[in-house]
Amino acid sequence: MFATNTTTRGLLRTNLFHRCKSTLVVAEHNNEALNPVTLNTITAAKKIGGDVTVLVAGTKCGPASEAVSKVEGVAKVLVAENAAFKGFTAESLTPLVLAAQNQFKFTHILAGATAFGKNVLPRVAAKLDVSPISEIIDVKSEDTFVRTIYAGNAILTLRSKDPVKVITVRGTNFAPAAATGGSGAVEPAPAGEYAQNLTEFVSQELTKSDRPELTGAKVIVSGGRGLKSGDNFKLLYDLADKFGAAVGASRAAVDAGYVPNDLQIGQTGKIVAPDLYIAVGISGAIQHLAGMKDSKTIVAINKDPEAPIFQVADIGLVADLFKAVPEMTGKL
Repeated sequence: MFATNTTTRGLLRTNLFHRCKSTLVVAEHNNEALNPVTLNTITAAKKIGGDVTVLVAGTKCGPASEAVSKVEGVAKVLVAENAAFKGFTAESLTPLVLAAQNQFKFTHILAGATAFGKNVLPRVAAKLDVSPISEIIDVKSEDTFVRTIYAGNAILTLRSKDPVKVITVRGTNFAPAAATGGSGAVEPAPAGEYAQNLTEFVSQELTKSDRPELTGAKVIVSGGRGLKSGDNFKLLYDLADKFGAAVGASRAAVDAGYVPNDLQIGQTGKIVAPDLYIAVGISGAIQHLAGMKDSKTIVAINKDPEAPIFQVADIGLVADLFKAVPEMTGKL
């Protein structure tokens, strides 16, 4: 009888834990629209299980919160409108996330593995005295996650014993949640004084382009040091225009000043996984491969037949890029 009662109590504790699972997703947006990585992060949250709540903080962020409420699988949307959140600084957002955690006792807190998420969530984890889990690529269970290490050369499966799991999600490894079909309840986030004097948002200048954003592009044409100058990137822009593609670059090309750093793809740049990735004049350093090797089809153009890029390429062309790229562009 004693053994039976012990087992029953154990089952009750397990079931209670499962019922109490809940995840907070910190939305990334510009007040008007969601950053696509938020939809990928919601998919990861749904895979963990339990209720999914999304926190939308900003100034005049009504359109973004309305969009989130329609995302399939979102149970609740917490909205915080305050001038303190202008510029989305981590110093103002961290106490808001902590206030939401205090009130609702989430078991998981997630954000995309972008500059935004990597800035906010480690601060949240430090305040909660837990270890942050960075850039997961899969969810095995509520406490077990998969991430890459050694620049993507090894896969690590880890189990966290922390009471609250604070996680950034690599968006390219999770399909975006459906943007329609949901009916999440919208309510105010916990009130508080979130203004601080640690940092002040002054202004920002956004690069404007008719091309797709790198992390969401289906086709990417990327250039490296082999292009020899920024002016020669025009070859890639012309080729990209034929595909309606985004243009990226290796760290070597960015460090050489050929293009701005918002085009950088790699471990210290943006992580991409397009349907087609065309690497032009890129040798294939480990740092760059970590950011693009999940692309469905990789085409490499390089005059060096021993270039490491050919080891991951599906199609390789050993040729002078200054002849091969204009020829390709002319035939498309």
